[in-house]
Amino acid sequence: MEIKVLGSGCSNCKKLLQIVEDTVKALDVKANIIYVTDMIEIANTGLLRTPGLIINDKIVSYGRVPSSEEVKTIIQNIK
Repeated sequence: MEIKVLGSGCSNCKKLLQIVEDTVKALDVKANIIYVTDMIEIANTGLLRTPGLIINDKIVSYGRVPSSEEVKTIIQNIK
């Protein structure tokens, strides 16, 4: 599983990255977590607002920080 957290490096983006890392660890899921801060690369994904969350090349959240429970549900539904 490939998980990308996209953002400019702001506090919300870093918070989402931490939630994703903690959730992946808690679920014991094998995932490659990538933190993307390059604005051109973010724009190329089609993401309109940050922070963004992309799992296996699918945008699953953007413009807000989902709760850890929401991230857990998203990951479990993709596994």
